[in-house]
Amino acid sequence: MVDKYDQLEIRCSRLGGEVNFSYCRKEGGELPCPRIVSCWYSFFPIEQYLRESMDEKSWNTFVGQMSKDKITTLIELIETAKKRSQIKDE
Repeated sequence: MVDKYDQLEIRCSRLGGEVNFSYCRKEGGELPCPRIVSCWYSFFPIEQYLRESMDEKSWNTFVGQMSKDKITTLIELIETAKKRSQIKDE
């Protein structure tokens, strides 16, 4: 029963509003949102649910994607902005 939690709602810190679990489960296309475990762990056994509802290849791909911390994300955004600025100046 893949969709048994789909109607549950929480506030998404990325989007700033309410979302259903079904959105989180499909946010990455074939893979769930990288933050799904940290957002939903207090509501139900999310890791167990994902392991049971995903095939082994999808699970391994999902686990392999690391959710970047805020500092890493900010540094990458700054670097991207610097590159854009340099291109405009040329």
